[in-house]
Amino acid sequence: MKVIASSLRKGNVVDLDGRLYVVLSAENFHPGKGTPTTSVDMRRISDGVKVSERWRTTEQVEKATVDEREYDFLYEDGEGFHFMEPQTYEQIAVSPDVVGDGKVYLTEGMRCYLKTFEGVCIAIEFPQRITVEIAETEPVVKGQTASSSYKPALTDRGLRVMVPPHIGVGTKIVINTDDNSYQGRSQE
Repeated sequence: MKVIASSLRKGNVVDLDGRLYVVLSAENFHPGKGTPTTSVDMRRISDGVKVSERWRTTEQVEKATVDEREYDFLYEDGEGFHFMEPQTYEQIAVSPDVVGDGKVYLTEGMRCYLKTFEGVCIAIEFPQRITVEIAETEPVVKGQTASSSYKPALTDRGLRVMVPPHIGVGTKIVINTDDNSYQGRSQE
């Protein structure tokens, strides 16, 4: 299936010259002059080699047809990360290199999208926003009320994020999994 390059997102699988690649990151550049481009970092599924590619944003790219279904995360062990398909209760083990840095997002019961090709998981898509609890942060400095100033914080999952000054230890916040940015306080 052909799609325009600017629509590629992290986790998509593209077919380039008969080989499958999973998109690690995609950025659109719109210069003042010249043609807008999409820069994509990808990992070749067959051997794990990382590749960078740049296309004009309107260029057609072949998006591979893979089986994409919702799975619930169960647990992690020596074999990898185990997920279960909620309708059929079919379980699948995903290797740590497919999950990658995203393992800090996983919590028991979390619903993710797994992309499988010929029965093997090749990519995982995490929820766009997740709720985490602040485990460590600097104390509030009196007079530091500027909304543009952020301070570093460490979450209960070991993730480093920048939060506004009024956020303290124990506060539950919502973060964007694309760039680990603070989105607001949790409503839970």
